[in-house]
Amino acid sequence: MTAHEIVFHPHVHTVYSDGHGTHAQVLRAALQAGVDVVQFTDHNVRVEGVEGYYTDGTRRVLALMGEEMHDRTAGPAEQGNHLLTFGAQMELAPYAEHPQRLVDATLRAGGLAFLAHPHDPPAPVVGEGAFPWRRWEVRGYHGIELWNAMSEFKARLRSWAHVLFYALQFHRVARGPFPQTLALWDDLTRRGQRVVAIGGSDAHAIPKLGGRVRIFPYAAHFRAINTHVLLPQPLQGQVAADRDAVYAALAAGHAFVANDLLGSARGFRFRAQGAAGTAWMGDTLALDRGVTLQVRLPARARVRLLRDGQEVFARPQAEVFAYPVQQPGVYRVEVYRHAWGRWRGWIFSNPIYIRP
Repeated sequence: MTAHEIVFHPHVHTVYSDGHGTHAQVLRAALQAGVDVVQFTDHNVRVEGVEGYYTDGTRRVLALMGEEMHDRTAGPAEQGNHLLTFGAQMELAPYAEHPQRLVDATLRAGGLAFLAHPHDPPAPVVGEGAFPWRRWEVRGYHGIELWNAMSEFKARLRSWAHVLFYALQFHRVARGPFPQTLALWDDLTRRGQRVVAIGGSDAHAIPKLGGRVRIFPYAAHFRAINTHVLLPQPLQGQVAADRDAVYAALAAGHAFVANDLLGSARGFRFRAQGAAGTAWMGDTLALDRGVTLQVRLPARARVRLLRDGQEVFARPQAEVFAYPVQQPGVYRVEVYRHAWGRWRGWIFSNPIYIRP
């Protein structure tokens, strides 16, 4: 597979739910930031007539329509269970009361289902509750939102001093996915479940100080936590075909999550080469007469290779490396860069599944 990389932003809210920007304002911000595809995910509402290409000179962005679904009637103990649905091409709100029925309806409609912010802490100082995923008996979903920028922001808000500091220091918020989310992901994949990881902002562009300040503007989010998707060919400019190609690559796990604020993650590659062929992120390859994992970074950085959630290889500074696989397992890569006083997560690959 020849990889053609795009930057996909999968979780954005507008004035149609609790966001504070129009579709046009969001897309202008995406064009400024160099995002290739934006997925709108307003709460329990699908807005028709928005999908398509939007251009500004030589730049273009593809707008896709999804939803963030949840049961609006749930009591405090059941708040959460937000499901991101992509590509269903129909309104799924009638199924939102029952998470398993919602996942099933999404799949029947040809869509993708991702668990939004599986760990989401409360922020009592600003009156924000917790909205984690609670219904772990649900099956059939495609993946999880490994890194959610607004959930991470909430986790920083232990006092009003923290609110002011991080509201004015957006670049200092992101450190990486929650450790418990990474551990959950590893546990699911180790037990045989294929779980695709995505990352995004959950952007709302919340106005403060009489509307003169936004926490945080869409353009800032689009330059930070994104999902990079690898396609077999470039986007063609045909909405239906390009939408199908993006969703097919996401379903396959041909993607990685990155904080592009630390430097563009374009160019990261993780693949496996063996007698049985070549595997990209999300693929499965047999451990037949040897497999070698190959990693290429966009720039030198600290890198970790994990098998079933346990580190098997690390380099304090590397740009490329190869690792001969001796055991089957679920292999993934984490990359870190030092910025603003600490090590911060830069890139988190989807796994390659090496089977006996």
